Amino acid sequence: MWQRSTYAWESPALLGRETEIVVHGHGGARVLAFPTSMGWNREWEDRGMCDAVGEQLERGDLQIVCVPSIDEIAWYDEGAHPRARAEWHARFDAWLHDEVLPATAARNPNPFVITAGASFGGYHALAFATRYPDLVSRAVVMSGLVDIRRLTGGWTDELIYFYNPGEFLLHEHDPERITALQGLDLILAVGREDTLHQQNKALSEALWQRGIGNALREWDGWAHDWPWWRDMLRRYVGGHD
Repeated sequence: MWQRSTYAWESPALLGRETEIVVHGHGGARVLAFPTSMGWNREWEDRGMCDAVGEQLERGDLQIVCVPSIDEIAWYDEGAHPRARAEWHARFDAWLHDEVLPATAARNPNPFVITAGASFGGYHALAFATRYPDLVSRAVVMSGLVDIRRLTGGWTDELIYFYNPGEFLLHEHDPERITALQGLDLILAVGREDTLHQQNKALSEALWQRGIGNALREWDGWAHDWPWWRDMLRRYVGGHD
């Protein structure tokens, strides 16, 4: 069995909220694992995702860092204005960037970072990786939401824009950013009958048109549930096939 550890602290980025991450494995590439909508930091182990790559965890090829979501006070808080939701997501993004990554690097300095998530966790994996392609080497986006405006009633502003890969990736003009994105191993795995299939396909095509390579992997059927996601993780965590 692989090593399992938990770390908790009061987060400055999240205004003093107590946060906890669960870390599986002792070394190797760090996988920042996002849960599905409003999920918690034990969802991946409860759903067999860690077991799916258990051999890599035991060997020290991978280390999975399971983070909780704050979706209930961010994008899924229907009682709040979309701008307020985006502000909470910005705090979550800062928590990941300024606290989680440095804390895990202090214990495991492996520079290869992977983001991974399914469904709304796929949004998080995609958004963080494409915002910080200088820090993230690979993104495994499984059945992922691409455009956050689905949850804002179509409303957007400059803050939502920069946390919405369905917008900012299509209008990226900075040569340094484009070069960095070209170095990201981006994998978009989605079922052909998934309602999210078309937006994944459209994003893949738009990125290729901008010279940003990616691997669109279309699976038969709906493919939007844990048995498929376990298979996707096994297949793509080491890179696209």
